Amino acid sequence: MGASPDSVETQAKFKEKENLPFILLADENHEVAESYGVWVEKSMYGKAFWGVERSTFIIGPDGTIERIFHKVKPQTHSEQVLAALAELAV
Repeated sequence: MGASPDSVETQAKFKEKENLPFILLADENHEVAESYGVWVEKSMYGKAFWGVERSTFIIGPDGTIERIFHKVKPQTHSEQVLAALAELAV
């Protein structure tokens, strides 16, 4: 599943547009992001703001966080996740 501070409506549109096969959570108050430590201060063009650090958490069946990937790049990240999942399945 994925989570972002976008609204439920925005999440639904994005899921449909990208044809995503998983659940997207609307974390509008960024409570989930804060609890996972990914609501961080960022800067762009010298201007500071708060936002989500794109991250992936692999969570085991018992709720234990098995792997954390910070500052991921969507274009290449799926390979990292698939490799980690294969390693964890051993």
